[in-house]
Amino acid sequence: MAGTAGTPGTPRVLRAMNDRAALDLLLEHGPLSRTRIGKLTGLSKPTASQLLARLEAAGLVRVTGTSEGRPGPNAQLYAVNPTAAYAAGLDVTPERIRAAVADITGRTVGEYELPTPGRRPAHPVVRQVTDALDGAVKSAGLARDDVHRLVIGTPGAFDPNTGRLRYASHLPGWHSPALLDDLAAALPMPVEYENDVNLVALAEQRLGAARGHSDFVLLWNQEGLGAALVLGGRLHRGWTGGAGEVGFLPVPGTPLVRQVTKANSGGYQELAGSQAVPKLARELGIEDVPSGPYAEAAAELLARAADHASGPHRELLATYATRLATGLASLVSVLDPDLVVLSGSVLTAGGEVLRTLVQAELEELAAARPRLVVGDVREHPVLRGALESALAATRDEVFDTSH
Repeated sequence: MAGTAGTPGTPRVLRAMNDRAALDLLLEHGPLSRTRIGKLTGLSKPTASQLLARLEAAGLVRVTGTSEGRPGPNAQLYAVNPTAAYAAGLDVTPERIRAAVADITGRTVGEYELPTPGRRPAHPVVRQVTDALDGAVKSAGLARDDVHRLVIGTPGAFDPNTGRLRYASHLPGWHSPALLDDLAAALPMPVEYENDVNLVALAEQRLGAARGHSDFVLLWNQEGLGAALVLGGRLHRGWTGGAGEVGFLPVPGTPLVRQVTKANSGGYQELAGSQAVPKLARELGIEDVPSGPYAEAAAELLARAADHASGPHRELLATYATRLATGLASLVSVLDPDLVVLSGSVLTAGGEVLRTLVQAELEELAAARPRLVVGDVREHPVLRGALESALAATRDEVFDTSH
């Protein structure tokens, strides 16, 4: 029927498209005057005025002040109303759940961290999730019902065919076939689940080193070794959600591991995972190898090695670069990406020195020659990616004025 909200080309749909364009410009540039919005969107002054009045009445924008320092009368400045909606993200590991709430502009307004140590959780997973979320919501001065959408990042991936978590046997309590239904019943907002490394790639694509790139691989090394694959601008998750689980990748230099999902490990993890770095340091005669968690020890060793131009520390960095390039060669030979992003505390600790060594090794081992960069999103990248994912869906819903 002509004139319905979903009919392309109708005035309502065209208005909604202009509304969304203006809101996106305000998110990108911050407060703008009516005249500036008109120029950026190509709308006439009367049409821009009507647009802003409409968005202000809908509670999506608000006046934040006036322009100063320019000839003529001061103009009112408009910005997205940050209280129009809120989104939340969770970053789940075996040791803790980190939660955050952001307003519609992307500003984090509440954070909370819930420790979850031990192989046997003290509380069921549903309670852990709700407690972590409520902690962040309370920190933001909000109620749980104020959150429009929640994205939860976990190791491994939930199989889209069965709903069960795979590739993450080290995450206790998260493998019940009824878990997703139980969480849906306990939470008032839509909930989405995503692999943690995929969320890091999303954060880098939106905010960091992969901006402007539609084909890239992100290699992550922290508690575990993993990858995210972005092809044609979209995350490639695979049939079971396991695309990018490169820790299981058979590589030269390590024994062939069978039944890798039961062992929760594989060749590439053994060759270049965080646990390999302290072992390699000891073999090279490096003294004062840090104790404690592998990821922290590996990061400290590689940061220390990056400051040495020669000796066993430099040999550690060079050998580790070869190990990283060995697995990356398989990925880039098949995928031929434009870019490879090195991320996670272990890889970023080596910085530009490690990146240069891996780049040189990769050019020797693979026919494809993507550019390597170190990731820019360093502070809680999984959580930042979860928030960006939740915000994108929330904005699509809240900014749609065609209804």
